[in-house]
Amino acid sequence: MSELSPINGHPKMASAISDRAFSRIAAIAAREAGIVLAASKVSMVKSRLTRRLRALKMSSFDDYLDFLEASGDRTEMNNFISALTTNVSHFFRENHHFEYLAGTLLPHLKQKLANGGKVRIWSAGCSNGQEPYSIAMTLLKAAPDLAQKDLKILATDIDPEVLARAKSGQYFGSLTTGLTDQTIASFFTKSHQDGEDTLTVTPNVRNMVSFRQLNLHADWPMKGKFDAIFCRNVVIYFDEETQIRLYKRYANILEPGGWLMLGHSERLNESVTQLFESAGVTTYKTKQTISSPASIGAHESKGPV
Repeated sequence: MSELSPINGHPKMASAISDRAFSRIAAIAAREAGIVLAASKVSMVKSRLTRRLRALKMSSFDDYLDFLEASGDRTEMNNFISALTTNVSHFFRENHHFEYLAGTLLPHLKQKLANGGKVRIWSAGCSNGQEPYSIAMTLLKAAPDLAQKDLKILATDIDPEVLARAKSGQYFGSLTTGLTDQTIASFFTKSHQDGEDTLTVTPNVRNMVSFRQLNLHADWPMKGKFDAIFCRNVVIYFDEETQIRLYKRYANILEPGGWLMLGHSERLNESVTQLFESAGVTTYKTKQTISSPASIGAHESKGPV
């Protein structure tokens, strides 16, 4: 068949993305979010963007791209980026980082707090919220009094839909993967909603986390520095130039000796190794900062820093 049958009265849509349309899609994704779309992703792109065409009752990818580029509609641009990003996560994913947090970072963080300082941790690309909540639960399990200290976790993502899920603190089905019975008993309440057994994060955990929408490719509103940044399984979607720029910005916004955690398949590029030293499995510490305050952005902080 050369066409898809109309669904619920929507217009027919072309069954394939032309090379020109895919090139336009890839260019917009790279420009707006630093996302690299290989030609092998064409089927995935078609499947995900077809939903946007149906929502807007458009008949072709070219019509959609014309609208996207000419209208200046930021809401739809966010929908476009959201459709192309993958939000797969679970609680305590790559658990060695949480073990490192509790065993190595925590003593330093507690000492800083005891000396009157503040602690700030950033979950960059937080998806449905499992990562920042896992950070909070790890810290509270090891030191319950941290809930009353000046310690906050900033959790950001480009996708407003997953942020809404994260802010709700409610999880069910496969979204609860990684939780043990003991963790559920300590940090969740159980309920039954819309036919699903639902787990809701307790207030002492939720109060430690602030969620904000943020495009890592754009300006950052934060002025303060972070003690640790979790940016795991995010930079794999960026080209090398974008990765290097991002690592430099992380070095700039981390405290001297601050920690950066990457995903299992991610490594620092050689051109930024002078800024970090290895501190464990896909775990790095800053050796120095770089002087580029303009790259961080000059906006007033909207986060917890």
